[in-house]
Parts: sequence; C-alpha cells; structure tokens
Amino acid sequence: MRVQEEPTVLLADDHTPLRRGVRVALERSGFRVVAECSDAPSAVQAALRRRPAICLLDIGMPGSGIEAAREIKTKLPETNVVMLTVSRDDRDVFAALQAGASGYLLKDTDPQRLANALHGVLAGEAALPRALVLRLIEEFRHRRSREEKLRRLESEGVILTRREWDVLELMAEGMSTAEIAAHLVVAPATVRSHVASTLRKLHAGSRDEALKRFE
Repeated sequence: MRVQEEPTVLLADDHTPLRRGVRVALERSGFRVVAECSDAPSAVQAALRRRPAICLLDIGMPGSGIEAAREIKTKLPETNVVMLTVSRDDRDVFAALQAGASGYLLKDTDPQRLANALHGVLAGEAALPRALVLRLIEEFRHRRSREEKLRRLESEGVILTRREWDVLELMAEGMSTAEIAAHLVVAPATVRSHVASTLRKLHAGSRDEALKRFE
C-alpha cells in the first residue's frame, strides 16, 4: 500500500515568531514545511531548489512578496502561490492575483482554516476570505461597466487613451485636479492636459458636459 506523501510548503515571512506558529499549524495538518525564508530573493531561490507544492509568502517582507510570487510562478508554473498578509488593501489583492497567486489570506486567519485553505488550493480552489471575494465581485462589476462604456464611446468614434480614461473615471467620482494628480502620482499639469484632451475628443465644453456623455 502506497503512503500518500505530505504536501510540501515553502514559508516566507520576515517575522520569525509568526513563521514558527504557522509552521506548527501546518505540520499538524499534514503539510511538510521544506524551507523557511525571511526575504523575497531567498524565497525565490529556495523555491527553485525545493520545488514545493505551495509557496506561502508575506507581501511585506523585504524584496516584495508580490515580485517573489511573480518570479516563482514564471519559473515554476506548477507551484501554487498563496499570499499571507495583514493588508486588506484592494490594490494588494489585485496585484497578488495578477502576479499569479492562487490565494490571499490574512495573518489573523485561524490556523486550522489556514491549513484547510491550503488543502483547497491543492484541490484547485482559490483561497480568499469572504470579505475579499465580495470586493472582487464589485471590482469585476465595475470593470465590466467600464468596458461597456468604453465600447459605447468607441462606437461613437471616441478613442481615449488608458490614462485619459482613468482621469475621466476619477472625475466622475468627484475628484479635483489635485486629488486626481495625487491618486495617479502625476503632476496637476499632466492631469489638466489629459482633461483638455478628453474634453476635445468628447466635443465637450466643460467637465460636466463630458461626464454626461460618460454616464
């Protein structure tokens, strides 16, 4: 009778006590931790050496957990990557998923639920807290609405650049030029240039008129 092998895990986090606690919880639940790392570069190197079934990575560790996830998935596409983090920021969630992560778990997750989530990942499931799933659904709806509006404007002969579209959306949210500049990390003059270009393409004489076409 063949004994089923324990699924292997690489654990990367710069907080040693947390790593120790997670390791104990996973090993009690049938996993085998084959490597522990405290920064992104060493996590990538260890993953390439050990080829674990799962890499459990902290987003905020030195060197960027997101970049480690992206490199590991590029070089080891069969390895599952799951982020373990304190961040509930939507931008971090989407960055992790775009980097190839199969899950995004918070550090306050109950140890048994953490282990169950990783077993689910091995079975082909995504590991996401319910609150984050709801936010992903809302973001999907928002992006779908954006695409529909974009197609409608293009059918009318209006072709906006991606940055012009970003500015138009932020205008629709009621942001000022200064707020848009801060959000996009550009100069206010750059925002004014995009606004002027957008108004010209929409044949609009004012922001309000442009936003009416955007509705």
